[in-house]
Amino acid sequence: MSELATIRASQREKAQKVALVQEKFKAAKMAIVTDYRGLTVAQLTRLRRDIREVAGEYQVIKNTLVRRALRETSYASLDHLLEGPTGWVFAYEDPVALSKAVVKFSDENDKLKIKGGWFEGEFLDQSKVKVLARMPSRPELQAKLLRVIQAPSVQLLRLVQEPGARVARLIERLKAGKSES
Repeated sequence: MSELATIRASQREKAQKVALVQEKFKAAKMAIVTDYRGLTVAQLTRLRRDIREVAGEYQVIKNTLVRRALRETSYASLDHLLEGPTGWVFAYEDPVALSKAVVKFSDENDKLKIKGGWFEGEFLDQSKVKVLARMPSRPELQAKLLRVIQAPSVQLLRLVQEPGARVARLIERLKAGKSES
């Protein structure tokens, strides 16, 4: 294989990698940038598992590939965070649940540093990621909404049943009174 053919093959391979990274950014609802220096392989494995459980993904991607991939996405402002070893957390479903998992792991393992993130067109610094983690998750919000929606119907049902219940209690008292005499 000639040197030129090798270079072209290498360029195609890099272009494919950049395209794959761009697809991750396009598919993700949120991305968090981390510094993972000092974490053991076991800790990284646990972090990846915790993130997978909330429909996310943790990837270590070369900064040069990420810079190229960021150019054509809404995440371009994260470019300034690409210094040193960088791990990427992608949220594909519930960004709140994912941020909870990352912040919890970061609190338990001080080696994982949250550099920042991107959510709904807005840059998030470390403190904003932690604020997002304190919000109720989607299932919690759905449960609260369901309670609010059901409350009027439960009250109406009680109101409708009360006259019949009063009559039943009155009849029981009358029966009890007759049986005593």
